[in-house]
Amino acid sequence: MINQIVTNKKEQTRFIRFAIVGAIGAVVDFTIFNLLAVIFPDGKNLVFQSISFTAAVISNFLWNRYWTYPDSRSKRFSRQLTQFFVVNTIGLVIRTFIYSGFEYLFIKICSTIPSLPLTAEVISKNLALAGAIGIVMIWNFFINRIWTYNDVED
Repeated sequence: MINQIVTNKKEQTRFIRFAIVGAIGAVVDFTIFNLLAVIFPDGKNLVFQSISFTAAVISNFLWNRYWTYPDSRSKRFSRQLTQFFVVNTIGLVIRTFIYSGFEYLFIKICSTIPSLPLTAEVISKNLALAGAIGIVMIWNFFINRIWTYNDVED
């Protein structure tokens, strides 16, 4: 199945659309994450990234259902949404661990660089979030294609 996804032209188009949808979701994610961090400077970053992640998942589900996989209609909307959320919730767990490790790593690196335009903390948080999003996007594409959107033809 994975080989078909990688070599099939239709699947490659779906992956590109999935990536575009992911980019839209990343804008939603980063915007909400940074707004919460500015509004609540003493807040918990892991809570902020969970809230921003949830908003991005809702956006991504709708875009993927109607644009990336418009031919995926044999499953009820509620079932597909549930499957999408299960995959993304597992992705959130993976992302949370990755984010925590990356944030620690990037704060160590960025704090050694003099005269950054933003604080080392802001840069570190965003680099950590970007890295975690990139890794989890690949997980999400393959698992959603195999499980959530398995009713579409190759």
